Amino acid sequence: MNLPENGRLQDPPARLEGLDLARCLALLGMVIVNFSIAMGADAQRDPGLLAHIEHALQGRAAATFVTLAGLGLGLAARRAGHAATLAVTAKRSAFLLIAGLLNTLLFPADILHYYAVFFLLGALCLRLPGAALVALMLAVTIAAVTLILRFDYNAGWNWETFDYPGFWTATGFLRNLVFNGFHPVFPWFAFFLFGLVLSRLALDRRRVQWLLVAGGAAGLALSGLLGEVLGGLATRDAPRLAPLLTTAPLPPMPLFVLAGCGAAALVTGSGLILARQRFRAALAPLMATGRQTLTLYIAHILLGMGTLEALGRLGGQRYVEVAVAVAVFCGAAVAYAVVWSRFFKRGPAEMLMRRLAG
Repeated sequence: MNLPENGRLQDPPARLEGLDLARCLALLGMVIVNFSIAMGADAQRDPGLLAHIEHALQGRAAATFVTLAGLGLGLAARRAGHAATLAVTAKRSAFLLIAGLLNTLLFPADILHYYAVFFLLGALCLRLPGAALVALMLAVTIAAVTLILRFDYNAGWNWETFDYPGFWTATGFLRNLVFNGFHPVFPWFAFFLFGLVLSRLALDRRRVQWLLVAGGAAGLALSGLLGEVLGGLATRDAPRLAPLLTTAPLPPMPLFVLAGCGAAALVTGSGLILARQRFRAALAPLMATGRQTLTLYIAHILLGMGTLEALGRLGGQRYVEVAVAVAVFCGAAVAYAVVWSRFFKRGPAEMLMRRLAG
């Protein structure tokens, strides 16, 4: 846990560029999933390797994104102190909430307005010890299952179009935010808490990096195995329990949380390992991209999906067309990030947030 004799957390290592690489990989996964949704790709109509890849990334890429946000907040608090971090985080949460709600007008699956709540709640948890954070992760996950069993998870949804007609009402917004939205607080806040736990580790040490890779891979494998075995048994002998054993992101059940944490640990550890000195030159463009994930997340909706809409490519497309769109956007994003990083340290959206929120 990187603790000195007095029990206080040591200062974290200098900037870990491997986390920028991990953020880039998480963003790539989210682009693949979101483009697939927007372009209407359907695995039943168009099965194959690309469909399997997109299915494997569903929810896991976003979970990694949220975990890395929690990790970043935890590291920032260790550098700046809890009080200063809480004050800045409150302002940035307001910025993300406004940006996310505006983004929701264009893309209903926006994650930024959920981020705003995750950051604010996470800042309130910064002083908790690691064991308490893990316990809170479990509590959030159990609470999500309890809510799903107690209330109607389908409330507010039109699943044929993935629209949420009552989103802009007080009741609908709150229900979507904490219960049955694309990334509700219960259980998605567990991923942010997982990031806070990871921020307590000595992430610059090779042993810790390899443990993240091994542990993440094990978590992914275990979630898949339990989903197949227990889900199959439940479907046969106890059909009412089968929905509780899914690894799908909707509805998000405990095995999905396990899979998301596994994916986040695997990507984080892999990013830290690959970003070692001998790989830095080759991976520098991806690291530059990972330093602008807020800018590029917004860009993949405004520019990426906007272009697809102008070309008439939203809905009814095949996975090969999704792959082409992802390749074009990501290639352009990396090229832009490399050029921009030669003149500026941060992306436009990141600079705007810092200017407005400190």
